[in-house]
Amino acid sequence: MSNVTEKLGIKIERNPSEEKLTQLGVRQWSKWSCSPSKFPWTYDSKETCYLLEGKVKVTPSGANESVEFGAGDLVVFPKGMSCTWDVSVAVNKHYLFE
Repeated sequence: MSNVTEKLGIKIERNPSEEKLTQLGVRQWSKWSCSPSKFPWTYDSKETCYLLEGKVKVTPSGANESVEFGAGDLVVFPKGMSCTWDVSVAVNKHYLFE
């Protein structure tokens, strides 16, 4: 059974079922990748992404704590969030902006 948590406005579902990924159409979404780096990002729209590879720590602007996720996680970022991405292991992900 998958495990959904929400922290600092970011929703993370650990190891969603293949059935759920198919239902969402994840494999048809665009892909994005990056090597280990640290950069600021603002979400102009809601983003749902599924990490195929990687490990990331995201710290929302103004927050004293961060959210960590990695390969096999389905993550939803709310529209309007500004944050810093700290990529420790190269990321390869499918993503969808709504």
